[in-house]
Amino acid sequence: MKLLLSRSFGSVFRPAHAALLACALIASHGAAAQGKRTASPPPSADLNYTINANQHGLSLNGSADVHWTNKDGHYTIVTETRAMLLGKILEAKSEGTIDANGLVPLTSTEKRYRKKATTTTFDRQANTINFSASGNSQPIKGGEQDRNSIVWQLATMARSTPSKLKTGASLAIVVAGQKDAETWHFKVGKSEKIKSPLGDLNAVKVSKVVKDGDKEQKIDIWFAPSRNWYPVRIRFAEPEGDFIEQTIASIAPQS
Repeated sequence: MKLLLSRSFGSVFRPAHAALLACALIASHGAAAQGKRTASPPPSADLNYTINANQHGLSLNGSADVHWTNKDGHYTIVTETRAMLLGKILEAKSEGTIDANGLVPLTSTEKRYRKKATTTTFDRQANTINFSASGNSQPIKGGEQDRNSIVWQLATMARSTPSKLKTGASLAIVVAGQKDAETWHFKVGKSEKIKSPLGDLNAVKVSKVVKDGDKEQKIDIWFAPSRNWYPVRIRFAEPEGDFIEQTIASIAPQS
């Protein structure tokens, strides 16, 4: 806003001019503050999923519980997956802080069926990611996630910066596993209708891109915008045909 004041009235309007200038500066500062990007992770909730899987030609059913907590600048993800006949097949936990860009993992642990527990540590002081399963370490460059937090980081990105999860968008994020970290490439697909115990849900599909011939696990995740962008279906598929698919059965907000 430009103020035009004549010289003859300058001395009369100088106090008002100063006041208007102060207001303009305050408004400008407020607009800058509002324009500053802040992360908006989904609210805390307990999610239950039904499991449909095929492992080595054996069809399995089961359930998974995910406890997602977002509180006071910190997050925790605790997952337990059970399959009929086998019992608990996975225990996983990721915890860390939340900054303007989303989740900042500190530790990630996994205990798979008949295997030893592993821990991946993000040492923020030494600026390295350390892997108990291999003894390796890699430098932290910024933005890295673990296999547990990546799903919730994508949900946070969708809520914070919706343009990043528009149909056709591509994302590249470094994800730390049990032994090392590598760049995962994601492609955002079209909205699809997911049938679930909660009813039909419109969900945005985000897929980990796997090139033809690569012997990597493929991951598809469906996020429901109408349900705070919670992941309502996740499918893990192996090159040889094994898969695990989990579909949302209930969502309970944490008190």
